Amino acid sequence: MADWGMSPQQRLAFIKQHLELGVTTVDHADIYGDYRCETLFGEALRLEPVQRSKMQIVSKCGIKLVSASTPERQINHYDTSKAHIVLSVENSLKRLHTDYLDLLLIHRPDALMDADEVVEAFNTLKESGKVRHFGVSNFTPSQFELLQSRLDQPLVTNQVEINPLNFTVVDDGTLDQLQRLRARPMAWSCLAGGDIFSARTEQGRRVHRELESIADELGCTSLDQVVYAWIMTLPSQPLPIIGSGQIQRVKSAIDSLRYRLTPEQWYRVWVASRGHSVP
Repeated sequence: MADWGMSPQQRLAFIKQHLELGVTTVDHADIYGDYRCETLFGEALRLEPVQRSKMQIVSKCGIKLVSASTPERQINHYDTSKAHIVLSVENSLKRLHTDYLDLLLIHRPDALMDADEVVEAFNTLKESGKVRHFGVSNFTPSQFELLQSRLDQPLVTNQVEINPLNFTVVDDGTLDQLQRLRARPMAWSCLAGGDIFSARTEQGRRVHRELESIADELGCTSLDQVVYAWIMTLPSQPLPIIGSGQIQRVKSAIDSLRYRLTPEQWYRVWVASRGHSVP
């Protein structure tokens, strides 16, 4: 959003187009756009506050970046203290021009995370009505389990990278854990930062060719539709995050809901990515 060059009115129109298409959840983080994206979104939402009730706003905290607004910091680092989490939420609410977040995520695992202190922050925010639900992002199963062990309410998601070039969460038990808990993962970088299209590596070229073949078989109009369908085939039922400033690409992504991959088609992408057959 910070790179799209839209006016507040154009941003509002873009948001409303998503709502009309049934895309009602927006994914933020305090640091996005060098701490600017929440403000840009909030400027648009302030033009028509009534739109707030039609959407769910997700935001994340826990990363402290060195930026023009924080010259006192020497390095990027993490902070999951109660004071920082509560202050981050209060700042996000001001920037977004809303009274509450539907979901707050801890953005990255923090080696210094005190689970009891994080839960104190969560409880304070819940009791004050500033956050309705909580989750995490990029957590391993053990990190997820640690925080959940201290929390009375369920963590509702783990936002993780899922794409045909990266099988980390398939292999390390993250998706198994979420399926067991019936907590649907949010999937970021579904298109591997564009590497699926650029095919700059041998792995990327193999996957690109296989996706093209499956797109022809399914009648898809673009490769990203195959990728989204491939991700949504996973039994943990991931929710893909899309980040395009072009509404036609958003509509194309929504159309991927029409396509279903067979197990063989899904594993053809797996084999192309791994470079070898299944064991």
